[in-house]
Amino acid sequence: MNLNRDRKRQSPPPIVFIGLALLAFGAYKFVPALFKNNSSEIHASLEKTGAIDTRLSSGDRILVTSQSTAEKQAGVAAFAKGDYKGAIEQFQASLQKNRNDPETAIYLSNARASDTNPLKIAVSVPIGSNPNVAQEMLRGVAQAQDEINANGGIRGQGLQVEIANDDNSPDIAKQVAESLANDSKILAVIGHNASNASVAAAPIYQEKKLVMVTPTSFANNLSGFGSYIFRTVPAIKSMASPLAEYMAKTANKTSVAICYDSQAPDNISFKDEFVASFAAVGGKVVPAVCDFSTPAFNSQASIADAVSKGAQALLLAPHIDRIDRAIELARTNGGKLALYGSTTLYTFQTIKDGQKDVEGLILPVPWHPETNPNNPFPRNAVQRWGGNVSWRTATSFDATKAAIAGLLQSTNRDGLQQALRNPSFSAPGASEDVRFLPTGDRAGNPILVQVKSGGNTGYSFVPINRF
Repeated sequence: MNLNRDRKRQSPPPIVFIGLALLAFGAYKFVPALFKNNSSEIHASLEKTGAIDTRLSSGDRILVTSQSTAEKQAGVAAFAKGDYKGAIEQFQASLQKNRNDPETAIYLSNARASDTNPLKIAVSVPIGSNPNVAQEMLRGVAQAQDEINANGGIRGQGLQVEIANDDNSPDIAKQVAESLANDSKILAVIGHNASNASVAAAPIYQEKKLVMVTPTSFANNLSGFGSYIFRTVPAIKSMASPLAEYMAKTANKTSVAICYDSQAPDNISFKDEFVASFAAVGGKVVPAVCDFSTPAFNSQASIADAVSKGAQALLLAPHIDRIDRAIELARTNGGKLALYGSTTLYTFQTIKDGQKDVEGLILPVPWHPETNPNNPFPRNAVQRWGGNVSWRTATSFDATKAAIAGLLQSTNRDGLQQALRNPSFSAPGASEDVRFLPTGDRAGNPILVQVKSGGNTGYSFVPINRF
């Protein structure tokens, strides 16, 4: 059989090719214009139906699975169907079982606000990689949301909060930022947590003109990043400098080895600012090689190296998701060197897992429950959550309060940004009023704390000085 001859016999007539060509030309001419005009809507739709949607929730899915109850599951099912009355009942029942669950508290507030033509903000936290830190942040947001909604909302409009899980991943943070920025209902974003996530997401918020207020990211390259980028923590220099001064002048530790995380921008910034400040007060950094991010990290070799080079102290500056390595290093240290740390180490994990090995550790924090005894926030937090909260809860509360104060002046994105940028702007905070410098940084000073025996875990962070 001659296949070429058979195919030739079956070829369509020329008129068919002419018709196909005209169709192709029409598609080329008109379809691109159609897609161009609706590209943002289509992009947003694809995001909402794609994997990123599983990382976002206003109440229709559980993101913090470790805090799940049957009532919470029933609540998100009701919320997803628009049965807000049923959702309220179920979320209330879940909180009766577990009042320390901020995700449920936010969903309950969202359901209650559903009939008030609500305003909406978002919060992005690392639920997948660091659920404890994520919930510390969510508690601050939930507490601020509760307060404003209990007092009639923002000029009668309730505040709803969409939760995003970014896993502290720069790539995921960028996807979250794109999705939130393309949702015109989102007026501000509280987050992200780790500086590498915030640094990755910030250009998107700046380009799309959506306010980002990070409560926990200290990296220097966020300072003055853009007119829509803010943070409710002070610049890292103001955190590192008092620690360096205390070490050299009060503790008389003038020789220090540093172990930091080269993949954590905030701790790179902390290390750099500390080194400069320590040198300025006569301190010396021994040339030890110690990086928490490397697969070859060896705690025994690091301690031996630091001791052999004459270090009197050890400064720990890990990424928030690699605190376990800092604890391992402290355990190996066994009291040989005095321990100091970056703000990152103020976590429940540090004292729970570190115990006696981290006793005496000193680090700077932007807030402590004893900072301002007259402020109602710490007392309200204990009543609400059943115990003291961390500085991340306080600065997340402050970030949300700042967004609320701005929305009281204007309920659109540009107006909110202008309100926060106003030199006279202030909002009541967890200790002091929230005010932003022209760089977008928080105006404020740190507190030095030390791990001492006592507290529910046997150890706690206790203030030792205020600068």
